[in-house]
Amino acid sequence: MNAWNQWWRRPQSTLLRRVLFQVHLWLGITLGLYILMISVTGSLLVYRREMAAAVGPVYVIPQEHRLTQDELSLAVERTHPGFSLESVFTPRLRGQILPNQAVEVHLRRGDDTIARLLDPYTGADLGDTKRTALGVLLWVVELHDNLLGGSTGRIINGIGAIFATLMACTGAILWWPGIRNWRRGLTIDWKRKGYGFHWSLHNAIGLWMLFFILMWGISGIYFSFPNVFNRTVDFFEPLNQVHPTIRFGDNVLSWLAQLHFGRFSNLTVKAIWTVLGLAPAVLTITGGMMWWLRVVRKELQRRKQVNLVGTTVQQTEPSQSLGEKVAGLR
Repeated sequence: MNAWNQWWRRPQSTLLRRVLFQVHLWLGITLGLYILMISVTGSLLVYRREMAAAVGPVYVIPQEHRLTQDELSLAVERTHPGFSLESVFTPRLRGQILPNQAVEVHLRRGDDTIARLLDPYTGADLGDTKRTALGVLLWVVELHDNLLGGSTGRIINGIGAIFATLMACTGAILWWPGIRNWRRGLTIDWKRKGYGFHWSLHNAIGLWMLFFILMWGISGIYFSFPNVFNRTVDFFEPLNQVHPTIRFGDNVLSWLAQLHFGRFSNLTVKAIWTVLGLAPAVLTITGGMMWWLRVVRKELQRRKQVNLVGTTVQQTEPSQSLGEKVAGLR
Protein backbone atom coordinates (compact mmCIF):
# COMPACT_ATOMS: atom_id res chain seq x y z
CA MET A 1 0.00 0.00 0.00
CA ASN A 2 1.57 3.31 -1.08
CA ALA A 3 1.58 6.45 1.10
CA TRP A 4 -1.49 7.97 -0.56
CA ASN A 5 -3.62 4.84 -0.16
CA GLN A 6 -2.47 4.50 3.42
CA TRP A 7 -3.54 8.09 4.13
CA TRP A 8 -6.81 7.58 2.26
CA ARG A 9 -7.72 4.41 4.17
CA ARG A 10 -5.82 4.39 7.47
CA PRO A 11 -4.29 7.83 8.16
CA GLN A 12 -3.72 6.98 11.83
CA SER A 13 -0.88 4.65 10.85
CA THR A 14 1.10 7.23 8.84
CA LEU A 15 4.20 8.99 10.14
CA LEU A 16 2.95 12.36 8.83
CA ARG A 17 -0.17 12.16 10.97
CA ARG A 18 1.79 11.24 14.08
CA VAL A 19 4.11 14.20 13.54
CA LEU A 20 1.25 16.62 12.88
CA PHE A 21 -0.56 15.32 15.94
CA GLN A 22 2.41 16.24 18.13
CA VAL A 23 2.63 19.69 16.52
CA HIS A 24 -1.10 20.25 17.04
CA LEU A 25 -0.98 18.96 20.61
CA TRP A 26 1.92 21.10 21.78
CA LEU A 27 0.65 24.20 20.02
CA GLY A 28 -2.66 23.66 21.82
CA ILE A 29 -0.95 23.24 25.20
CA THR A 30 1.22 26.31 24.62
CA LEU A 31 -1.46 28.60 23.17
CA GLY A 32 -4.48 27.33 25.11
CA LEU A 33 -4.97 30.25 27.50
CA TYR A 34 -4.08 32.77 24.79
CA ILE A 35 -6.68 31.39 22.35
CA LEU A 36 -9.28 31.20 25.12
CA MET A 37 -8.74 34.86 26.00
CA ILE A 38 -8.72 36.08 22.39
CA SER A 39 -11.89 34.12 21.61
CA VAL A 40 -13.89 35.38 24.59
CA THR A 41 -12.79 39.02 24.31
CA GLY A 42 -13.28 38.99 20.53
CA SER A 43 -16.86 37.77 20.89
CA LEU A 44 -17.54 40.41 23.54
CA LEU A 45 -16.13 43.21 21.37
CA VAL A 46 -18.49 42.49 18.48
CA TYR A 47 -20.75 44.87 20.43
CA ARG A 48 -18.04 47.39 21.28
CA ARG A 49 -19.83 50.26 19.57
CA GLU A 50 -23.16 49.50 21.21
CA MET A 51 -21.49 49.17 24.62
CA ALA A 52 -19.57 52.41 24.15
CA ALA A 53 -22.79 54.21 23.24
CA ALA A 54 -24.62 52.73 26.25
CA VAL A 55 -21.97 53.80 28.77
CA GLY A 56 -23.16 57.34 28.71
CA PRO A 57 -23.08 59.49 25.59
CA VAL A 58 -21.73 63.02 25.38
CA TYR A 59 -24.13 65.07 23.28
CA VAL A 60 -23.28 67.62 20.58
CA ILE A 61 -25.25 69.93 18.32
CA PRO A 62 -25.60 68.39 14.84
CA GLN A 63 -24.45 70.55 11.96
CA GLU A 64 -24.66 70.33 8.19
CA HIS A 65 -21.09 69.12 7.65
CA ARG A 66 -19.73 66.15 9.57
CA LEU A 67 -15.92 65.89 9.60
CA THR A 68 -14.26 63.06 7.74
CA GLN A 69 -11.65 60.90 9.46
CA ASP A 70 -8.87 62.87 7.72
CA GLU A 71 -10.33 66.13 9.03
CA LEU A 72 -10.63 64.67 12.52
CA SER A 73 -7.00 63.63 12.26
CA LEU A 74 -5.96 67.22 11.46
CA ALA A 75 -8.01 68.48 14.42
CA VAL A 76 -6.28 65.98 16.70
CA GLU A 77 -2.84 67.07 15.52
CA ARG A 78 -3.71 70.67 16.39
CA THR A 79 -5.02 69.95 19.90
CA HIS A 80 -2.61 67.11 20.77
CA PRO A 81 0.77 67.78 19.09
CA GLY A 82 2.80 64.65 18.52
CA PHE A 83 -0.21 62.33 18.68
CA SER A 84 -1.75 60.68 15.64
CA LEU A 85 -5.28 59.40 15.18
CA GLU A 86 -5.34 55.61 15.50
CA SER A 87 -9.07 54.81 15.49
CA VAL A 88 -12.49 56.42 15.68
CA PHE A 89 -15.53 54.89 17.39
CA THR A 90 -18.79 56.37 16.16
CA PRO A 91 -21.92 55.78 18.29
CA ARG A 92 -24.53 53.85 16.33
CA LEU A 93 -27.95 52.43 16.95
CA ARG A 94 -29.10 49.56 14.72
CA GLY A 95 -26.44 50.46 12.22
CA GLN A 96 -27.39 54.15 12.01
CA ILE A 97 -25.01 56.90 13.16
CA LEU A 98 -26.33 58.85 16.14
CA PRO A 99 -25.85 62.45 14.91
CA ASN A 100 -26.09 64.15 18.31
CA GLN A 101 -23.34 62.20 20.09
CA ALA A 102 -19.61 62.80 20.32
CA VAL A 103 -17.19 60.34 18.78
CA GLU A 104 -14.47 58.61 20.73
CA VAL A 105 -10.98 58.67 19.28
CA HIS A 106 -7.85 56.75 20.24
CA LEU A 107 -4.62 58.69 19.85
CA ARG A 108 -1.11 57.26 19.81
CA ARG A 109 2.35 58.69 20.34
CA GLY A 110 4.93 55.90 20.40
CA ASP A 111 3.75 53.46 23.03
CA ASP A 112 1.45 56.02 24.68
CA THR A 113 -2.27 55.76 23.94
CA ILE A 114 -5.02 58.13 25.07
CA ALA A 115 -8.75 58.23 24.40
CA ARG A 116 -10.66 61.50 23.95
CA LEU A 117 -14.13 62.63 23.01
CA LEU A 118 -14.44 64.89 19.97
CA ASP A 119 -17.23 66.91 18.43
CA PRO A 120 -17.62 65.22 15.00
CA TYR A 121 -18.71 68.54 13.46
CA THR A 122 -16.14 71.00 14.82
CA GLY A 123 -13.31 68.70 15.95
CA ALA A 124 -13.41 70.29 19.42
CA ASP A 125 -11.95 68.20 22.24
CA LEU A 126 -14.77 67.48 24.69
CA GLY A 127 -12.69 65.85 27.39
CA ASP A 128 -11.40 62.59 28.69
CA THR A 129 -13.28 59.33 28.25
CA LYS A 130 -12.17 57.93 31.61
CA ARG A 131 -15.40 56.60 33.01
CA THR A 132 -15.39 53.33 34.92
CA ALA A 133 -17.50 51.28 32.53
CA LEU A 134 -15.84 52.80 29.49
CA GLY A 135 -12.44 52.26 31.05
CA VAL A 136 -13.22 48.57 31.43
CA LEU A 137 -14.31 48.40 27.79
CA LEU A 138 -11.15 50.13 26.59
CA TRP A 139 -9.06 47.78 28.74
CA VAL A 140 -10.70 44.80 27.04
CA VAL A 141 -10.07 46.38 23.63
CA GLU A 142 -6.40 46.93 24.46
CA LEU A 143 -6.10 43.39 25.81
CA HIS A 144 -7.59 41.89 22.65
CA ASP A 145 -5.70 44.12 20.21
CA ASN A 146 -2.31 44.58 21.87
CA LEU A 147 -2.19 42.23 24.89
CA LEU A 148 -1.83 45.38 27.04
CA GLY A 149 1.66 45.80 25.57
CA GLY A 150 1.35 48.55 23.00
CA SER A 151 3.21 48.00 19.73
CA THR A 152 5.24 45.14 21.23
CA GLY A 153 2.04 43.43 22.32
CA ARG A 154 0.63 43.88 18.81
CA ILE A 155 3.64 42.03 17.36
CA ILE A 156 3.30 39.22 19.91
CA ASN A 157 -0.39 39.04 19.05
CA GLY A 158 0.54 38.64 15.39
CA ILE A 159 2.93 35.80 16.20
CA GLY A 160 0.17 34.17 18.24
CA ALA A 161 -2.17 34.51 15.27
CA ILE A 162 0.41 32.81 13.02
CA PHE A 163 0.68 29.83 15.36
CA ALA A 164 -3.10 29.70 15.82
CA THR A 165 -3.51 29.58 12.03
CA LEU A 166 -0.92 26.79 11.84
CA MET A 167 -2.84 24.96 14.53
CA ALA A 168 -6.05 25.25 12.52
CA CYS A 169 -4.30 23.87 9.42
CA THR A 170 -2.86 20.89 11.28
CA GLY A 171 -6.24 20.26 12.87
CA ALA A 172 -7.90 20.21 9.45
CA ILE A 173 -5.44 17.55 8.27
CA LEU A 174 -5.80 15.52 11.47
CA TRP A 175 -9.58 15.56 11.13
CA TRP A 176 -9.50 13.10 8.21
CA PRO A 177 -10.41 9.70 9.78
CA GLY A 178 -10.18 7.61 6.61
CA ILE A 179 -12.63 6.99 3.79
CA ARG A 180 -14.74 4.54 5.78
CA ASN A 181 -15.25 6.82 8.78
CA TRP A 182 -15.33 10.34 7.34
CA ARG A 183 -19.03 10.84 8.09
CA ARG A 184 -18.35 10.22 11.76
CA GLY A 185 -16.34 13.43 11.95
CA LEU A 186 -19.22 15.60 10.74
CA THR A 187 -21.53 15.18 13.71
CA ILE A 188 -21.42 15.31 17.50
CA ASP A 189 -22.11 12.00 19.23
CA TRP A 190 -24.15 13.11 22.24
CA LYS A 191 -24.39 9.54 23.56
CA ARG A 192 -20.67 9.19 24.21
CA LYS A 193 -19.13 10.21 27.49
CA GLY A 194 -15.75 11.32 28.72
CA TYR A 195 -12.95 11.35 26.17
CA GLY A 196 -15.18 10.08 23.34
CA PHE A 197 -17.65 12.94 23.73
CA HIS A 198 -14.97 15.62 23.84
CA TRP A 199 -13.25 14.05 20.83
CA SER A 200 -16.53 14.06 18.85
CA LEU A 201 -17.32 17.68 19.81
CA HIS A 202 -13.78 18.86 19.05
CA ASN A 203 -13.73 17.21 15.61
CA ALA A 204 -17.16 18.41 14.49
CA ILE A 205 -16.76 22.02 15.63
CA GLY A 206 -13.22 22.17 14.26
CA LEU A 207 -14.37 21.10 10.81
CA TRP A 208 -17.52 23.20 10.52
CA MET A 209 -15.79 26.30 11.92
CA LEU A 210 -12.57 25.90 9.93
CA PHE A 211 -13.27 28.78 7.52
CA PHE A 212 -14.06 31.21 10.36
CA ILE A 213 -11.06 30.18 12.45
CA LEU A 214 -8.72 30.60 9.48
CA MET A 215 -10.32 33.96 8.69
CA TRP A 216 -9.81 35.21 12.26
CA GLY A 217 -6.26 33.90 12.31
CA ILE A 218 -5.26 35.45 8.96
CA SER A 219 -6.95 38.76 9.75
CA GLY A 220 -5.17 38.79 13.12
CA ILE A 221 -1.88 38.44 11.26
CA TYR A 222 -2.96 41.26 8.92
CA PHE A 223 -3.66 43.69 11.79
CA SER A 224 -0.24 43.01 13.30
CA PHE A 225 1.75 43.06 10.06
CA PRO A 226 -0.31 45.15 7.59
CA ASN A 227 2.66 46.14 5.43
CA VAL A 228 3.20 42.54 4.33
CA PHE A 229 -0.37 42.31 3.05
CA ASN A 230 -0.33 45.77 1.47
CA ARG A 231 2.90 45.00 -0.39
CA THR A 232 1.43 41.74 -1.60
CA VAL A 233 -1.55 43.61 -3.05
CA ASP A 234 0.83 46.13 -4.64
CA PHE A 235 2.85 43.31 -6.19
CA PHE A 236 -0.11 41.62 -7.86
CA GLU A 237 -2.07 44.83 -8.57
CA PRO A 238 0.31 47.79 -8.95
CA LEU A 239 -1.33 51.07 -7.98
CA ASN A 240 -2.23 53.29 -10.93
CA GLN A 241 -0.96 56.72 -9.85
CA VAL A 242 -2.65 58.47 -12.77
CA HIS A 243 -6.10 56.92 -12.33
CA PRO A 244 -6.16 55.46 -8.80
CA THR A 245 -8.99 53.01 -8.22
CA ILE A 246 -9.97 50.62 -5.46
CA ARG A 247 -8.32 47.32 -6.30
CA PHE A 248 -9.68 43.85 -5.69
CA GLY A 249 -6.97 43.26 -3.08
CA ASP A 250 -7.99 46.44 -1.24
CA ASN A 251 -11.57 45.16 -1.11
CA VAL A 252 -10.40 41.78 0.21
CA LEU A 253 -8.48 43.43 3.05
CA SER A 254 -11.47 45.62 3.84
CA TRP A 255 -13.80 42.60 3.95
CA LEU A 256 -11.26 40.80 6.12
CA ALA A 257 -11.33 43.64 8.67
CA GLN A 258 -15.12 43.83 8.69
CA LEU A 259 -15.49 40.08 9.15
CA HIS A 260 -12.89 39.99 11.91
CA PHE A 261 -14.67 42.61 14.01
CA GLY A 262 -18.21 41.59 13.06
CA ARG A 263 -19.05 45.04 11.72
CA PHE A 264 -22.63 44.31 10.73
CA SER A 265 -25.64 46.57 11.06
CA ASN A 266 -28.02 43.67 11.66
CA LEU A 267 -28.14 42.79 15.35
CA THR A 268 -29.20 39.21 14.64
CA VAL A 269 -26.12 38.66 12.49
CA LYS A 270 -24.02 40.22 15.25
CA ALA A 271 -25.50 37.81 17.79
CA ILE A 272 -24.68 34.86 15.51
CA TRP A 273 -21.15 36.22 15.02
CA THR A 274 -20.72 36.48 18.79
CA VAL A 275 -21.65 32.82 19.25
CA LEU A 276 -19.41 31.73 16.37
CA GLY A 277 -16.55 33.68 17.90
CA LEU A 278 -16.61 31.36 20.90
CA ALA A 279 -15.72 28.33 18.74
CA PRO A 280 -11.95 28.65 19.36
CA ALA A 281 -12.67 28.75 23.10
CA VAL A 282 -14.75 25.58 22.85
CA LEU A 283 -12.01 23.87 20.84
CA THR A 284 -9.46 24.88 23.46
CA ILE A 285 -11.59 23.51 26.29
CA THR A 286 -12.43 20.23 24.54
CA GLY A 287 -8.81 19.79 23.45
CA GLY A 288 -7.67 20.41 27.02
CA MET A 289 -10.20 17.90 28.35
CA MET A 290 -8.99 15.24 25.90
CA TRP A 291 -5.40 15.84 26.96
CA TRP A 292 -6.37 15.65 30.63
CA LEU A 293 -8.38 12.45 30.25
CA ARG A 294 -6.00 10.68 27.87
CA VAL A 295 -2.63 11.74 29.28
CA VAL A 296 -2.68 13.54 32.63
CA ARG A 297 -5.33 11.49 34.41
CA LYS A 298 -3.82 8.20 33.19
CA GLU A 299 -0.41 9.26 34.47
CA LEU A 300 -1.89 10.24 37.85
CA GLN A 301 -3.68 6.89 38.06
CA ARG A 302 -0.48 5.05 37.15
CA ARG A 303 1.49 6.83 39.85
CA LYS A 304 -1.28 6.15 42.36
CA GLN A 305 -1.18 2.45 41.53
CA VAL A 306 2.62 2.38 41.88
CA ASN A 307 2.36 4.03 45.29
CA LEU A 308 -0.36 1.58 46.37
CA VAL A 309 1.73 -1.40 45.26
CA GLY A 310 4.74 -0.05 47.15
CA THR A 311 2.69 0.50 50.29
CA THR A 312 1.16 -2.98 50.04
CA VAL A 313 4.56 -4.62 49.67
CA GLN A 314 5.83 -2.84 52.77
CA GLN A 315 2.78 -3.87 54.79
CA THR A 316 2.99 -7.55 53.75
CA GLU A 317 6.71 -7.98 54.62
CA PRO A 318 7.05 -10.48 57.57
CA SER A 319 7.87 -8.73 60.83
CA GLN A 320 10.36 -10.07 63.35
CA SER A 321 9.08 -11.74 66.49
CA LEU A 322 10.10 -10.42 69.92
CA GLY A 323 12.46 -13.35 70.36
CA GLU A 324 14.17 -12.65 67.02
CA LYS A 325 14.60 -9.01 67.92
CA VAL A 326 16.11 -9.90 71.30
CA ALA A 327 18.40 -12.42 69.61
CA GLY A 328 19.49 -9.79 67.19
CA LEU A 329 20.54 -7.55 70.06
CA ARG A 330 22.88 -10.16 71.51
